[in-house]
Amino acid sequence: MILYELRCEAGHGFEAWFRNSGTYDAQVAAGEVNCPVCGSGTVEKALMAPAIGKRSAKGTRGEDGRRTHTTMAEARRELEALRRKIEENCEYVGDRFADEARKIHYEESEHRDIYGEATEAEARELEEEGIGVARIPWVSRTDS
Repeated sequence: MILYELRCEAGHGFEAWFRNSGTYDAQVAAGEVNCPVCGSGTVEKALMAPAIGKRSAKGTRGEDGRRTHTTMAEARRELEALRRKIEENCEYVGDRFADEARKIHYEESEHRDIYGEATEAEARELEEEGIGVARIPWVSRTDS
């Protein structure tokens, strides 16, 4: 197994494990590696330093005393909980997301909380129109 430091086109840094460098290359080429912050599939290896010494399990703490370091397992659990909450409380509209969001925003449809899929271009257009959307990395239900 190999751990890579990755960076998406928006500059978000994150770590990911791969069986070997060939697996990394194949998964990136297939668009299977996405930024956990913005969901971008345009990622590349970031400059890495060798791991020397042992990292503290506690992570670092901010001024308020809270941990600022989150492990990938913790982040995954939080994203899974967020997915469950969205699925329980919002209506799934699939690839009609951009159209439905516009209808709600312009009061052509009754207000309701929705979720679904939108292309990068559709999401950008919604934001330019002043329609608030959030891009959430949608983790799979099972850990492969």
